[in-house]
Amino acid sequence: MRTSFLSDDTICAIATPSGTGAIAVIRVSGSKAHEIVCNLFHQHDAPFPKEKIEGYRTYYGHIVIPSHDTASDNEILDEVLATFFVAPHSFTGEDAVEISVHGSVYVQQRLLELLVDQGARMAMAGEYSRRAFVNHKFDLAQAEAIADLIASQSEAEHRLAMNQLRGGFSQELSAIRSQLLEITTLIELELEGTIG
Repeated sequence: MRTSFLSDDTICAIATPSGTGAIAVIRVSGSKAHEIVCNLFHQHDAPFPKEKIEGYRTYYGHIVIPSHDTASDNEILDEVLATFFVAPHSFTGEDAVEISVHGSVYVQQRLLELLVDQGARMAMAGEYSRRAFVNHKFDLAQAEAIADLIASQSEAEHRLAMNQLRGGFSQELSAIRSQLLEITTLIELELEGTIG
């Protein structure tokens, strides 16, 4: 079954390069992002309460693997930092959470499995940027600039991508559009004058 890019599902993905490193970041975005993460994120051996969430705050805790046996404790997957973002003040314009885990490939994959078990789904390529565009966080030129910035390998490429990301190209297009509208208006007035 193919999922629509315009879906309002809660999505998750690894936001850092694949492979083993000291730290990896898992990003979760969507209307149930906070709820899903709070089901797995514990502080002081208790689930993190959603009411305690403050945007742009980072909390230390553990990701636990829920136990289906009520007699046994939940197993700790990893010590993590969870940063919560409250809509519309996030990259996608949705509620979001970025979870910093140790860079173990196993930990990354297991956390994604747990997030999916809680109701998220794996994000499709480009879906975070598409959601940001749909939620008016930036325009198409700025969306393209993100890909250019990630791929930049020189100072010149970086500078060009940053200018485009900050809206430089969009501002130029807007100025050209205004000039074209002005010219169109003058032509229409001229035509009305010759016809009338």
